Amino acid sequence: MSIQRAGDRYPGGDPGSGIETRHAFSFGPHYDPDNLRFGAILACNEERLAPGAGFDEHPHRHTEIVTWVVEGELTHRDSAGHTTVVRPGDVQRLSSAAGVRHEERNDADVPLVFVQMWLAPLEPGGDPSYEIVPGIADSTPYALPQAAAMLHVRRLAADERTAVPDADLLYAHVVRGTVRLDGEELSPGDAARVTDARDLELRAMTDAEVLLWEMRAP
Repeated sequence: MSIQRAGDRYPGGDPGSGIETRHAFSFGPHYDPDNLRFGAILACNEERLAPGAGFDEHPHRHTEIVTWVVEGELTHRDSAGHTTVVRPGDVQRLSSAAGVRHEERNDADVPLVFVQMWLAPLEPGGDPSYEIVPGIADSTPYALPQAAAMLHVRRLAADERTAVPDADLLYAHVVRGTVRLDGEELSPGDAARVTDARDLELRAMTDAEVLLWEMRAP
């Protein structure tokens, strides 16, 4: 198990424009050849957008983009004709495939916080696709077969325990609260990268929310 603390993330975004980003992996000017990916995960970005702030239209390709809203509402528009509002509890996926353009904005009058994760597809190319799954439940993982990965959401009350999926590779990101994973205490923004995860237990020290990616080894 390798732990990355919230304070060790790379700072990014454009604070002057109301965008604050914390990158878990090598990203843009923060190039780190030893931190390019973990399994299928290429990026895990914590984003904070002030009211009215956002990312103007920009391109992506050969990337599965999964977004989890923590607070506020995210307005999504893309070149394939989709316009949606993503709210806490929704899972949004954009498969950029051979190429797509999109923009993301905070059109509300309250701050927006979301986690965006980029995963490498098993096969490049194809046609872009999009979906939003509203109100995902803890008991219903979100399958991403395009990247041989599955997203599990765990919302726990203080002192509650839950089993962690067995996986060749497991990535755990703490959204809120404090938890203990295999003896390691993790706080908001902390992440754990686990190889050959077996028989692990997640215990909430406070009310907590955790995102768990279950992945197959390459």
